[in-house]
Amino acid sequence: MSKIRRRTNRRKPAPRDWSGLLNRLVRTGRFLAVTAMVVFVAVAFVILLDRPLSKVTIDGPFQRVTAVQLEAIVRSHLPAGVLTADIDAIQYSLNEVPWVDRAAVRRRWPDGLHVHITEQVPAARWGENGLLNVRGELFLREARHVPAELPRLDGPAGSEWQVAQRYLWMRDRLLAAGLGLTEVRLDARGAWQLRLANGIDVRLGREESDKRIEMFVDTVAPLIAQRIGEVAYVDMRYSNGFVIGWGENASEVRTAGVTPDA
Repeated sequence: MSKIRRRTNRRKPAPRDWSGLLNRLVRTGRFLAVTAMVVFVAVAFVILLDRPLSKVTIDGPFQRVTAVQLEAIVRSHLPAGVLTADIDAIQYSLNEVPWVDRAAVRRRWPDGLHVHITEQVPAARWGENGLLNVRGELFLREARHVPAELPRLDGPAGSEWQVAQRYLWMRDRLLAAGLGLTEVRLDARGAWQLRLANGIDVRLGREESDKRIEMFVDTVAPLIAQRIGEVAYVDMRYSNGFVIGWGENASEVRTAGVTPDA
């Protein structure tokens, strides 16, 4: 039996419409041209404005650092133009100077930078030669000169802010009683000890330091007021009393007889 072959009518492909593609190419070309123009104008703008830095002005109420020292740090980040200068990097370097608390750097057109410096204000001595600022931050570990009038604070590493806050509270409470506070110490066990402006040491121990300060101000201070020059120390580390040490080698006078907590 012979096979019957059927012919299928194949349609010829319609002619391709090139107009849409051409329109897309035209739009893309226009976009690229506009983009190139914008980039060109931006580059030209930067080139025109990015003049070489020729002026660095520095101001601020500072005494421990010098304008020459600060300007040298600024210029170490150059050569750079006024527009391309790395302001953040310059500020970071200036803030690393020990006595600089805060540095603010601004561009000053057409060819300069302006630096405003806020210097650290020492509020207390930390240990032998360290200095704390007014926020209780240790900003200098080895100061060449420590102002004699600063109170001395001491404690384990990392306790600077805690000790500073306790000093402020205790100072205000003692001042209300007419007593000055010159030293606050926190030992590794958490025990507090004070030294008053009249030379008396006050031992508070580890527990209830606030309550013991109140007892010292309300009870002990009036008791020793007339013999302040004879007192060597006051030990407040007792649950229901205190001990007064009279003179350098005098025996203790106890007002309660229990073992201290620290």
